[in-house]
Amino acid sequence: MSARLMALRGSNNEGVLAAVLVVLIVAMSLVSPSFFTVGTLFAVIRSSIVPVIFALAVLIVIISGGIDVSFAAIAIFAAYTTVKLSGAGGSTASLVVLTLLALGIGAVLGLVNGGLIARFRLPTLIVTLGTQSVFKGALLAYIGSRYIAALPPSMDRAGKHDLVTAHSGGSPVSVSLMVLVPVLLTVFVWWLLRNTMFGRGVYAIGGDTEAARRAGFRVIRSQLLVYVLVGMLAAAGGVVYVILGRNANPQDLVGSELDIIAAVVLGGASIFGGRGSVGGTLLGVLLVQLINNSLLLVGVPTAWQRAAVGLLLVIGVGVQAAAAKRSRKRVFAHEDLEVAR
Repeated sequence: MSARLMALRGSNNEGVLAAVLVVLIVAMSLVSPSFFTVGTLFAVIRSSIVPVIFALAVLIVIISGGIDVSFAAIAIFAAYTTVKLSGAGGSTASLVVLTLLALGIGAVLGLVNGGLIARFRLPTLIVTLGTQSVFKGALLAYIGSRYIAALPPSMDRAGKHDLVTAHSGGSPVSVSLMVLVPVLLTVFVWWLLRNTMFGRGVYAIGGDTEAARRAGFRVIRSQLLVYVLVGMLAAAGGVVYVILGRNANPQDLVGSELDIIAAVVLGGASIFGGRGSVGGTLLGVLLVQLINNSLLLVGVPTAWQRAAVGLLLVIGVGVQAAAAKRSRKRVFAHEDLEVAR
């Protein structure tokens, strides 16, 4: 029976998170009949498109034993710079070319993070806090600080296409075609972490860097690749954000990091590294978006929504710390028992 419960719970508590989501949905449906509608479902999906992409990037970093708070700055830097360089409304560049340009910019900025962290063994939080300010300052000082309303035609057209359209409460509701981007990236990151030597190396480095080095993993190269990949994922998220918003604003995105990190931690990724899953991360994003949507429906001010997400993050980290402490106690007790024998 206990083995069956453990299987339902999941290796990263995905089952527990799924149960919490179900309870939240049922509770909100009872409180507000308008909650359990197609309109709410589509609203949650739309609001999750960009956060899922960012969460995949943060997941990789956290599994590797680091923390990155510069991904939002990289995202808007790459997206806004791409729009600016394209000539905006008069551009003839295709969406593929613009996306590749943004991914290249994201990779370079990610390489800056990775180089500082891997080569000089600097704390990841301090480095990314610093580069966040540097990237945002460089964007405003050297690229541009003005809102761009007219996107390149290829980007503007991409934002007009819907994947699904339905009616809710007599009004049409839809989900953008851009929802396919996080779906494809989710499959890619799942495959990368689960089926490649690079993915195994990310988990190994997060668990114990020195042990990973002794096992033959090239730690510095892997860390560089982690932050380059994170930069590219952030850039992809920035491009999707700009397409969905139908404008480019250099003041956007920075400041939204808390929701993303909270979602990944709530999804079971260990803040200490070495553990995390794509499935748990998706559930974490859905939970945060559902909570924000639910609080909005019942009229809770935005400031309290931020407080709720912060509280969830503290609870998630606290649970992980308690679990790690219990695990250490079990290990020490087992070692003491072996010595006694």
